[in-house]
Amino acid sequence: MKALKILFLLMLIGGTAWILIDTNTAPYRKMEGKIFGTYYHITYQSSSDYDQEILDRLNQVDASLSAFNPGSIVSQINRNEAVKLNDMFTDVFHLATQVSEATDGAFDITVAPLVNLWGFGFKHSDEVTQARIDSIMPLVGYRKCSIVNGQPSTVKKTDPRIMLDFSAIAKGYGCDQAAAVLQKHGISNYLIEIGGEICTHGLNPDKQTWTVGITKPTADSTAQGQLTATLQMKDVAMATSGNYRNYYVKDGKRYAHTIDPHTGRPVQHSLLSATVIAPTCAMADAYATAFMVMGFEKAQALLAADKRLKACLIYADHNNMKEWHSPTLDKYIKY
Repeated sequence: MKALKILFLLMLIGGTAWILIDTNTAPYRKMEGKIFGTYYHITYQSSSDYDQEILDRLNQVDASLSAFNPGSIVSQINRNEAVKLNDMFTDVFHLATQVSEATDGAFDITVAPLVNLWGFGFKHSDEVTQARIDSIMPLVGYRKCSIVNGQPSTVKKTDPRIMLDFSAIAKGYGCDQAAAVLQKHGISNYLIEIGGEICTHGLNPDKQTWTVGITKPTADSTAQGQLTATLQMKDVAMATSGNYRNYYVKDGKRYAHTIDPHTGRPVQHSLLSATVIAPTCAMADAYATAFMVMGFEKAQALLAADKRLKACLIYADHNNMKEWHSPTLDKYIKY
């Protein structure tokens, strides 16, 4: 019996060693494509191919949360059709509500009618009047919809015209779901990027932490792609939101593409870009959007209170661009 136990232990140690060797020598695989109306790029180290499983998971996210997919759960809810909620929908709905509460409604998944009013790139801005804004404001407010548990669970709205839009959190959640697939298979080294939102774990092919760039905020199309800073990332997620390319100027005032759910109008403040680092990409995605509504000072105050979050905030100070980052990022960030 003692000999059998020793043999089993040796086999266990040998199996563990094989797994470690296999993990260290396995190739890095790359996959890319289009999802959620944007592009994804995924790099992971594995001797097995999990591309199709990852893509299937991303398509499940799309079928749950994409307002551009007419058959998705959220699209059916927006049409007030009877639909069974799944775990993906309820998970993201609850996270969105938590971020809304923490940001005093700066993050709001019911803001879609206001976004539609102003139009993408504010192409309808000349048609927007205060009267039209006032007519839509009763349809905006995250507290005006809730999940009612039952068989099946449903979304209850205070007004059937209320619409839900998860576009400011879905890409981050998609990154988290792709990461969950890899984690399930024991993959420890990967980088997942969907439309600029990023999840990282372990090391890159050079056995270093992943280097991720923060794009320089500029309206100059010739300068697009220039970096303000780089971050050394490992086992964290990152998302960026910015007002620096989608804006218009009217009567000498700069109107950004982010809509303030409290006023119904584009925000006007100095914050140009918010890059948030958080435990999950969905959380980073939502808070990055919220900070662009809140502005520099309020974002700083929330960051001081919530130690789960770190951020790099880029803002305009008169004619100068300035950067501020959480003190805990000192050893990870390079300008």
